[in-house]
Amino acid sequence: MTSATRPAGERLGRLLNLVPYLLARPGILVAEAAADLGVSERQLRDDLELLWVCGLPGYGPGDLIDMAFDGDRVTVTYDAGIDRPLRLTHDEALALIVALRMLAQVPGGTALPGGGSRDSVERALAKIESAAGDAAAGLPVAVPLPGTAAQERITQLQAAVQRRRALRMTYYTAARDEVTERVVDPMRVLLVGGHAYLEAWCRRAEAVRMFRADRIDECIELDEPASPPPDARPSDVRAGVFTPSEDLPLVTLRVGRWARWITEYYTCESVVEESPDQWLVSLRASDLSWARRVVLGLGSEVSVVSPPELLGAVRSEAQAALRSYGVDGDLPAPRQPLG
Repeated sequence: MTSATRPAGERLGRLLNLVPYLLARPGILVAEAAADLGVSERQLRDDLELLWVCGLPGYGPGDLIDMAFDGDRVTVTYDAGIDRPLRLTHDEALALIVALRMLAQVPGGTALPGGGSRDSVERALAKIESAAGDAAAGLPVAVPLPGTAAQERITQLQAAVQRRRALRMTYYTAARDEVTERVVDPMRVLLVGGHAYLEAWCRRAEAVRMFRADRIDECIELDEPASPPPDARPSDVRAGVFTPSEDLPLVTLRVGRWARWITEYYTCESVVEESPDQWLVSLRASDLSWARRVVLGLGSEVSVVSPPELLGAVRSEAQAALRSYGVDGDLPAPRQPLG
């Protein structure tokens, strides 16, 4: 039976298990993973190709599951939060409870129509009903997933805040695509936009910073007390973690029809419809390295109008990519004037 004729539920279950499996085995051979999962190597490669376009709503840079291949070995480099605890709103929790109760009452034996077992449904129902005590108050319902790496990390950060201990951590900064080591003085752990963050005084930056919990690669609690300076104040996150300001670079892009999603995903200062197929978009960037990766990721759907430094960086990257394919020569000069 090919992947096209197998039940969709079977493949979905395998994909959901595949990410935590690979996270626990970085650099595993594709053939070894296929044997462990009981599928052919070709099927596993098809699954990996599908995972590449799976992720969080928005489906832009930083939202999709990402992997790195080294020969016949594969490593998940970004899991798109798949190991975070599931969080349900009041309405979502009640709707799921009703649906599971109806499914559990379907006549028959231990197996359910369409696949799945009655025991699995009853265990899920018990877990959600147990967590749904908050639902009566209209609060988000957290369904804990014990033992997940994300939950363990959040628990570790909360403990450091409570004990007022400094932390040494290795952190991946998506905006600059770099990994740094830094010592921080924890202030609080909070949830913003579905992500858990550690807010702390960063001794490296000498400022208050927000660190996404799922981007902390390593974290060690030190035997020294956390000592943020007296003027360190919690950030106002009511509008989100990133707050555009005039001191940040202003980036202007000309985007095509299939790149318009950036106007909904990012805060824009202006959006001008030049034609039905082309918009002129201006937005603040945390730094130009982040903007360069966004532009390169959008390919032919976007061109840089300003600033000149971003245009030069994108051209250099594109020329380097051409050279890697054995193509020499400069890219044509931009036809639009820089604004």
